[in-house]
Amino acid sequence: MEKKLIINIGRQYGSHSRDIARELGRLLDIPVYDNELISKAAQQSGFSESLFTKRDEKRRFWKVGNIFGGEANPGLNDGEIFKLQCDAIRKIASEGSAIFIGRASNYALRDLDCCLNVFICAPMSVRKEHIAAFKGISLDEAEEFIFKSDRRRAEYYNFFTDGHWGKSSDYHLCVDSSKLGVEKTAALIIEYGRMAGLID
Repeated sequence: MEKKLIINIGRQYGSHSRDIARELGRLLDIPVYDNELISKAAQQSGFSESLFTKRDEKRRFWKVGNIFGGEANPGLNDGEIFKLQCDAIRKIASEGSAIFIGRASNYALRDLDCCLNVFICAPMSVRKEHIAAFKGISLDEAEEFIFKSDRRRAEYYNFFTDGHWGKSSDYHLCVDSSKLGVEKTAALIIEYGRMAGLID
């Protein structure tokens, strides 16, 4: 792509958002960042990657000690970890087009005009079946897992941003992925981006 494009994807757990992001990346030939953001944040900050993994999209105080193998380091609270991750997101975005999954990337990049902010959802019944099959668990266990994951993401997003996770006004486009499936949902997002003048 010649025109710089950033797609920020918020998502409900089990809505096939990762598959949709990868399809977008394939169609647009731009990189997708999900767990890779953890590695990037760790590399830039000099802290252990496990620190970011344990705190990924969670809001809780976590004390850091002996991360560098020497004397205990001062504690890093959730706000400091969030800032380090936002710094990693901004650095990647400064280098070219990218697709970010979660991590409040729409907030981190709120000053950029080249962003397309999307929220992907699906009915609980559909998500339960998907997660139950994916993890080999019962539908009831899947529902509980989904509830906890979505609650954690909402708490993280709402605490660190001035928005509300999943609220339509925080995004340019909200899509129920169960209606069109992975490939057509990705195509819909691209068509919206073209109509909005963000994609050539």
